[in-house]
Amino acid sequence: GRVVPERRVDGAAVASARPRHVAAAARVSAAQGKRKEGRSCAEALMKRMYGQRAYVQSAGVRNDMEIDGFSIAVCKELGIELSRHRSRSFEEMQEWGDDLSQFDLVVALSPASQRMALELTRFHHLDIEYWPILDPTGLGETRDAKLAAYRQARDQIRDRMLARFGPPTEG
Repeated sequence: GRVVPERRVDGAAVASARPRHVAAAARVSAAQGKRKEGRSCAEALMKRMYGQRAYVQSAGVRNDMEIDGFSIAVCKELGIELSRHRSRSFEEMQEWGDDLSQFDLVVALSPASQRMALELTRFHHLDIEYWPILDPTGLGETRDAKLAAYRQARDQIRDRMLARFGPPTEG
């Protein structure tokens, strides 16, 4: 894999050709489950916004946690159902036949997932982009404050997709 620098024209990120196979990747551990929600939301948003034009799969460094209820709630606000989503690790992806070498692009939502993606794809030609996204876990004292933090993370992912892949596919 290779890290792709973000392209900018007149201060705005510009998407190159839309990839056909995209993996959203994040670090997940029992002590720090923070990014699974991001990658699950990223996969669901990508499928919602761009439909069948690209094969999208989310994966993490590890898979040992359920999807957070706040993430489920803020995605549901956009009509995206995450409650039945099954997250998987890079290892599980490979076991199930989704080898990272089949992807055109890996979007890493954490430095750990970027390192893992680079390691797993060092002999393959595919792009790896790191998107720094707010980690909403642990933020906010009240339910409303926590939901606001999760909405902010969800909206950051959506905004990065729009900047990178362009407007959503119609119909």
